[in-house]
Amino acid sequence: MLLTEFDYDLPKELIAQTPVEPRNASRLMVLDPVRETMEDHRFSDLKQFLAPGDTLIFNDTRVMPARLIGRREPTGGRVEVFLLHRMKGNFWETLVQPGKKAHPGAVIHFGEELIGIVREVTAFGGRVIEFYYRGVWEELLDRLGETPLPPYIHEKLTDRERYQTVYNRESGSAAAPTAGLHFTKEQMEALQSYGVNLGFLTLHVGLGTFRPVKTNQIEEHTMHREYYSLNEETAQLIRDTKAAKHRVIAVGTTSIRTLEAAASAKNEIRAQSGWTEIFIYPGYEFKIVDAVITNFHLPKSTLIMLVSAFAGREFILRAYQRAVRGRYRFFSFGDAMFLTAPAAKGAR
Repeated sequence: MLLTEFDYDLPKELIAQTPVEPRNASRLMVLDPVRETMEDHRFSDLKQFLAPGDTLIFNDTRVMPARLIGRREPTGGRVEVFLLHRMKGNFWETLVQPGKKAHPGAVIHFGEELIGIVREVTAFGGRVIEFYYRGVWEELLDRLGETPLPPYIHEKLTDRERYQTVYNRESGSAAAPTAGLHFTKEQMEALQSYGVNLGFLTLHVGLGTFRPVKTNQIEEHTMHREYYSLNEETAQLIRDTKAAKHRVIAVGTTSIRTLEAAASAKNEIRAQSGWTEIFIYPGYEFKIVDAVITNFHLPKSTLIMLVSAFAGREFILRAYQRAVRGRYRFFSFGDAMFLTAPAAKGAR
């Protein structure tokens, strides 16, 4: 398939710069790809589209304060280092801007407590940096680092916890699983009291979120690997839900990718952890996910390809056009959609 088949026109003013308050006051477009219906609601209305016995699966990753500002030795030139994931010991895979002079051996100072030395250039254009520091790494990073926001958000976030989900607990992500930003603790408790199951897994968002698709044929694109973990409690919850003929509903594309990476066959899944490079685009047959809660994604991104695989490309693009006409808010701090059923195989 061609990359241009996943493009759409988006006015810049529809890119959300700040989150709404409360979190679940955002809008929710409810979409049924089988019946091809589209309805406008609020995220606080989500309960009416769920049934007791359904299971929501959340990604509980926590965003690291992964953005470090340093000075390159000996010129003192400003350098921005973006931590992606810890490799081993004090070695980290990173993105560096400007990267032209960040060659192996380059030394970067982040105040008096932290020094980084570039050790190698990665195949994806990143840098492996070895850090030297005094004290506890997590405390140092919390003090020196900044919570990274996507490049299309230009307003400073006054409360950095607003770029975290309310259920986060496993630190290690370079970006938030943004579909989960809509949930409040009160809404989650109300859904649980209603009989909806809540399950948790972890996928630490990495370079794949930031790396654009540059190949004209999308099948030639290679995803960057990301670490995930699915425990036995959640795996058993999913198996029980399937056995009872209820739905497994993925909250966000990171939950989708984890569930499908951990699936061994249709409706079969087991606890595991590791690295995934799964790339889901139209033609993919879903093994676990029955419904999806997600945001509105960037044109020509792997994320819009993923939801197109679930609901059909033409249907998704019509929904996006409708969202533009209806002045929905897009991307990380934007509104959400609820895809209630997968489209038939081969849907365009």
